[in-house]
Amino acid sequence: MVVLAIFSGALLSAAFAPINFWPSAIFALAILIFVIEKSKRPYLHAFLFAFVFNALLLHWTSTYVGSVPWLLLSVLQGIFYAPLALIKKWGIGFFPLIYLVLEELRNHFPFGGFGWARLAYSQSDSPLAPLAAVGGVSLLGAMISLLALAIYLALKKKFAVILICILPVFLIFLPNNAIASGKVSALLVQGNVPKMGLDYNSRAKAVFDMHVAETQRALAGSDESIDFILWPENSVDIDPFTNPEVSNTLDALSEKTGAPIILGAVVGKTPNLFNQSILWTKSQRQIYSKQHLTPFGEYIPLRPLARLVSPFVDSVQDFRKGESNKVFKINGATIAPIICYELIDDQIVAGMAKTSNLVVVQTNNATFGLSAQSDQQLSITRIRAIEHQRNILSVSTTGKSALISYKGKIIKSTEMRSSAHLFIQTELISSKSRFDALGRWAQFGVFGYLFLIAATLRRRYK
Repeated sequence: MVVLAIFSGALLSAAFAPINFWPSAIFALAILIFVIEKSKRPYLHAFLFAFVFNALLLHWTSTYVGSVPWLLLSVLQGIFYAPLALIKKWGIGFFPLIYLVLEELRNHFPFGGFGWARLAYSQSDSPLAPLAAVGGVSLLGAMISLLALAIYLALKKKFAVILICILPVFLIFLPNNAIASGKVSALLVQGNVPKMGLDYNSRAKAVFDMHVAETQRALAGSDESIDFILWPENSVDIDPFTNPEVSNTLDALSEKTGAPIILGAVVGKTPNLFNQSILWTKSQRQIYSKQHLTPFGEYIPLRPLARLVSPFVDSVQDFRKGESNKVFKINGATIAPIICYELIDDQIVAGMAKTSNLVVVQTNNATFGLSAQSDQQLSITRIRAIEHQRNILSVSTTGKSALISYKGKIIKSTEMRSSAHLFIQTELISSKSRFDALGRWAQFGVFGYLFLIAATLRRRYK
């Protein structure tokens, strides 16, 4: 059973980038159900499954900080999933419900949550992905666990309730209701950094200069008309409000092109240090301050304890979080800026999507080198595009940057670790996805349906 538990965790990790074999998530969970039901030590085997899964999936967290934080994170995530062992007592029908509850808890706790490894994010290439537009990531993740349960029930020749397990899959055939209200043109600039690593920020002026140079290179080689220029998170880590050279360069660039720049900047100083998205023209500034800060990246919880785990703790200054959503309005486009880690915050993403017709994701992947982190984040972005039926422009300092359609398809993209740019034209979507129209009721419906399945199976096959 130990070997099978470890194998199921490894198999689930293969559903995510860089392997991206989405069916393996279903088979991994089917094996896990078998392991727990037959195990004499179900809590241990549930932990081993989750530890291996998270250790393989999140190996990129050790890229520059070493193995201790990565292993500690994997152990804590493993403990989080130990309650899956309750199906040994309650019945296998509770597996999808418990799994979804644990995902929701992990998405909120501790330190604001860490929902990076949700089942739904492994399904960006799956035919099941359109379910996200109906019931959000909760429905898509629930469907994976329901299909795993259906496979296990079939192997046990308990066919009577299989239909109720797979019934939600037919929601993928609902017609798409996205309505476009216009188009917008933009230039996405991936300026790159001089060197990957935690100290990329010490070369902030060089990073800024590289984004200026790539923008000028793109404009010199094209006569395309653009509505705005999009730069990534941390592209301007020298406070543009206090540094005249940076401010003047941005003014001149915006004035020359006649287009505003949406840039990512670090502004202020501790205790008023902000990670911001700024719409910049010579005469106007619109500012959004990141609300969901990255724990251990933009602030250090339990700093004295964290100092015992990593020597890099004291190099992190605590940022101050923003207090509200913000949209930028440019030529009919109502643009919602989402900054990196906020992508896994359901509430922020939903709120931004509902008040916009285009979403931009500004991120910086330089601290994770050439690892799978960028590809995993891009998969999350694709699911978010489907969930909220919004075209998304995702731009990174080091890649991959991309235009993603509201169907989750990558229309254009750059390569990792390069200076690059993309000229794009995309539709502005004014309609809401079914999930956004239903709001929290969609999630309540998913949990209610899973409870119905759990109760039915407990009555029939306890």
